[in-house]
Amino acid sequence: MDVPNTGHPRRWAILGVLVISLLVVVLDNTVLNVALRTIADPEAGLGASQGQLEWAINSYTLVFAGLLFTAGILADRLGRRITLTVGLALFGLASLLSAYAGSADQLIAARALMGLGAAAVMPATLSIIANVFEPHERGRAIGVWAGAVGLAVAIGPIVGGLLLEHFWWGSVFLINVPVVIAGIVLVSVLVPESRDPKPGRIDIVGVLLSILGLTLLTYGVIEGGENGFGQVESWGSLAGAAVVLAAFIAYERRIPFPSLDVRLFTNRQFSASTGMIGLVFFAAMGMMFFSAFYLQLVRGYGPLASGALFVPFAVAQMVFAPRSAAMVKRFGPKVVGSAGLLLVAASLAGWLAIGADTPIWIVGALFFVMGVGMANVMPPATESIMASLPREKAGVGSAVSNTIRQVGGALGVAALGAVLSSVYRDGMTDATANLPAAARDVANESISGAYGVAAQAGPGANGLLQTANDSFISAMHYASLGTTLFALLGVLVAVLWLPGKRPAQAPAPTTAESLAEEQGVELVEA
Repeated sequence: MDVPNTGHPRRWAILGVLVISLLVVVLDNTVLNVALRTIADPEAGLGASQGQLEWAINSYTLVFAGLLFTAGILADRLGRRITLTVGLALFGLASLLSAYAGSADQLIAARALMGLGAAAVMPATLSIIANVFEPHERGRAIGVWAGAVGLAVAIGPIVGGLLLEHFWWGSVFLINVPVVIAGIVLVSVLVPESRDPKPGRIDIVGVLLSILGLTLLTYGVIEGGENGFGQVESWGSLAGAAVVLAAFIAYERRIPFPSLDVRLFTNRQFSASTGMIGLVFFAAMGMMFFSAFYLQLVRGYGPLASGALFVPFAVAQMVFAPRSAAMVKRFGPKVVGSAGLLLVAASLAGWLAIGADTPIWIVGALFFVMGVGMANVMPPATESIMASLPREKAGVGSAVSNTIRQVGGALGVAALGAVLSSVYRDGMTDATANLPAAARDVANESISGAYGVAAQAGPGANGLLQTANDSFISAMHYASLGTTLFALLGVLVAVLWLPGKRPAQAPAPTTAESLAEEQGVELVEA
């Protein structure tokens, strides 16, 4: 029996608009990955250190993650369309400020403001999907949505490479502005307003605790990677993070309107799905961080050529993500999610065999396998999260899903960046022992710094570069091992706790209005 299409009549056009809004937010971090080397250059960029580069990524991610809960609640209370519109406008303004930042610290601050805009955009897109699509179509729509995330991750380096070949580093942020303007116009024309008729109060204390806890956690990991975990700045920050996050959980358990309802995690389906997302993005974003330096420095590819190597990832996402809903329907989330995570783990393990002279097609093949894997992890996990919550709480469910994704990615960059820095620094000790103190510190800090020192080192440049490349590849292998272990942990989570194949669903109500009335959802036409 065919299930009637009772969703919003413009639902597929609305999905297209939401994909555009989503692309600009997700694309930003992957564009930045290609620009890291240029931003680190004291002449062509801002002379940013390794730690500043990590914070340029994580300042965005931390604000993004810390405010997603509040943004999801605001979207459910004030309206998803208005929240999406304001978020896009703020994101565009912050992109403009990032493009013309005069120092690494200014860039970090502007990126944090971009995270504020992105926090409003991301949960609104997924909650609007949950409201304009009926349950029998929602899995397919979320597959397209997740494919857009993967596409943005993949095309970001290509777009960034094209811009850096012809313009200054700030162009990778300036490109966001026209896309944001187009998105705002299309949202105002096509997207209907919707909200939760029974919204909760905004949890200001919980939001502040979550931001403080996540910031301390990431700062402690980055500081430990740069200066050692024995330093008080590192272990003190990590201890403070543990105390603050424990207080956050305790506080959220006892208030009636928490920003994060921790009781949601008693739902096995919800917990397993969010755990999978966090683990896979921890591994994936850490790999994206070190692969940019490998391609542009060790292999000597320009921004465009290194960005082009992400095309196989994009192709895999575009081909497999939209089909994942059908795979889940046939085999169930457990089988599809586990298989996807195994592919991700296999691609990450492949980096253990990558060296300075490995045929570059192997790198492209690893990106393709990773794209196939992630295309079959995100849609079933996201759909499982959304299916475990009532429709009127779609904004909160979306916020939790995306917060876990962002926190996982931030910690992946921080933790694996710390491993990369520590192992690299140990490998450089002997080679830089005779350099002046200032040059030695720069060369020991990162491979970008070593290349900058080598440019002025005269006859000793080749030896310094060889040691830097060898040290970086060794550090990359250790980081790769870490990413693989976290992906395999995700497999274990999926096998143990993700639901199996579901029985066929009964037909949906005959009209969108009757379903909205049943669910208590207020739909306001544009």
